[in-house]
Amino acid sequence: MLFVRPSKLSDLDQIERMARSGGPVLHSLPPDRSRLQQRVNDSLNSLRSEVECPGEESYLFVLEDSASGRLYGTAGIMAMAGFSEPFYAFRNEVLVHASRELKVNHRVHALMMSHELTGRTRLTGFYFDEAALGNALLAPQLLSRSRMLFVAEHRERFSSEIFSVLPGVADEEGRSPFWDGVGYKFFRRDFTQMELASGGRSRTFIAEMMQVDPLYVPLLSEEAQRVMGEPHAGARLNYRCHLAEGLEPDKFVDLFDAGPVLTAPLEVCQSVRHSQVHSALRGEVSGPTVPYLVSNTLTGDFRCTVAELPARLESEIVLPQEVADVLEIADGDEVRCVPLHVEGARP
Repeated sequence: MLFVRPSKLSDLDQIERMARSGGPVLHSLPPDRSRLQQRVNDSLNSLRSEVECPGEESYLFVLEDSASGRLYGTAGIMAMAGFSEPFYAFRNEVLVHASRELKVNHRVHALMMSHELTGRTRLTGFYFDEAALGNALLAPQLLSRSRMLFVAEHRERFSSEIFSVLPGVADEEGRSPFWDGVGYKFFRRDFTQMELASGGRSRTFIAEMMQVDPLYVPLLSEEAQRVMGEPHAGARLNYRCHLAEGLEPDKFVDLFDAGPVLTAPLEVCQSVRHSQVHSALRGEVSGPTVPYLVSNTLTGDFRCTVAELPARLESEIVLPQEVADVLEIADGDEVRCVPLHVEGARP
């Protein structure tokens, strides 16, 4: 049975395997063992901390098969992007250039350097092993959206707004049309070199070296313009999961490759808005069922999985034995539940 839990140091070999196979899709989890170990340690320390408001905490979760112990994915949360220094992105703007004498009124699409996303909670490090679990239809939703049940249970740890930066278009060699048209002209280094150098860390050094004046989009190559706001082919699954959760493409794009930035207030996110806490008992579920995300309400021992439950839940619910075992709960413990397909939500 597949379930999501916080990462631990004994996962490091498997996390490194996934980071190395992710390529540009996983640029927020660099294929560097020492950095990955730091990410896991940061997550463990964050889970142990008593938190009253979001700060420098970060969390890394893994998707595990309870039968084999094999890991099939990762997903992370950064409690507050730009905690120690601003978090930069490009903001899409329309500038008006007008002259009464020349009778000109021209609107020009431009990109402006912005740190408006600083202070928001960021979803990071999503990787799902589609090759191994391609037929597990609910697994990507479990991996991506389980984070939001953790957020719903521990609201004090996170901002009231959330966002995710997805990898932009790049070819198999890691060439990014947008980087070639913009960033390369400042740094004279390939896109993949810069991704490895940043390793998912702050990109303030990029913003410091690039121009702060408007970047006029019509001056870019057609290829660079065409990929702005488009996700990498390998990130489309994550893109769909974010849409299902309630995030939407915003006016921002990534500094490196112009990948899309999706945002949402927490209160409109499906797993936060529609999840409810129930008392759970072990037993057999009867009657028609629908798939739910179900998590325990713990912090360091957080667990989340998919369970088939009645469409309408009472205050006390029955969970199959296997589900209760995976969640590590006893009779009478509380669980948080949300339907995987919320009525009125995006498909």
